[in-house]
Amino acid sequence: MQEGLAGSLIWWLLIFYLVLGPQLQHRSLQLARQKLLKKLGEKRGSNVITLIHRQESIGLFGIPFYRFIDIDDSEQVLRAIRATPKDRPIDLIVNTPGGLVLAASQIARALREHPAKTTVIVPHYAMSGGTLIALAADEILMDPNAVLGPVDPQIREFPAPSVLRAVEKKGADKVKDETLIMADIAEKAVAQIQGFVSELLRDRYGREKAEELARILTEGRWTHDFPITVDIARELGLEVSTDVPEEVYSLMELYPQPITKRHPSVEFIPTPGKQQK
Repeated sequence: MQEGLAGSLIWWLLIFYLVLGPQLQHRSLQLARQKLLKKLGEKRGSNVITLIHRQESIGLFGIPFYRFIDIDDSEQVLRAIRATPKDRPIDLIVNTPGGLVLAASQIARALREHPAKTTVIVPHYAMSGGTLIALAADEILMDPNAVLGPVDPQIREFPAPSVLRAVEKKGADKVKDETLIMADIAEKAVAQIQGFVSELLRDRYGREKAEELARILTEGRWTHDFPITVDIARELGLEVSTDVPEEVYSLMELYPQPITKRHPSVEFIPTPGKQQK
């Protein structure tokens, strides 16, 4: 009888661990993040907002979820910006592969319209829509090895500039009607993004330079996942600083990727000079 009760208890504890364990772990991480965000905000005198997309094991059995910029993100960031006093600077930490143009554009516009200073901090990468958001800030802080990316629009799975070039090379009379429709949409998409990027940059760089940067970033000069490093960004004329606060790196440690392999792919021993007391 006692063995049966012990076995049942073990099964219930196992179920409890599988179902609630990931949730409790996620909650612990959230509390640690909030504490660090408060510390960073007090240090910089700003309201710190994060837009960080990583895989996190928060579901049943720790199943990872992939994240991109979506409407839910834009709604939450817009609420955070509205809740920030007009005289308080905003630091937006961005780590994302990109996402919906609509959502990224909403965040970028809201950030640009905030009266106090705005800073986008990129610890690792802010591609596509993430770059669009970074361009809206008064200041961009990047880790020396962090990257931005082109903001050329995508039509289905194809880059819009490539669709236009394909029709131009082959001839409009030699492609299907569906391709011509895609080309029409692509032309409009490129023009729209170019206009928006130019609008974001005009006050800081002037009309001529803003239009040049907008063209370079949207014309399909590179593949959509091309890494725009700090050096390349500066060569283009973008004002970028590498003074990323140390707290940002500590914060990123609190956004762990799920352990999907038996052995970690990267391990290292911190040097004695870097150890925290």
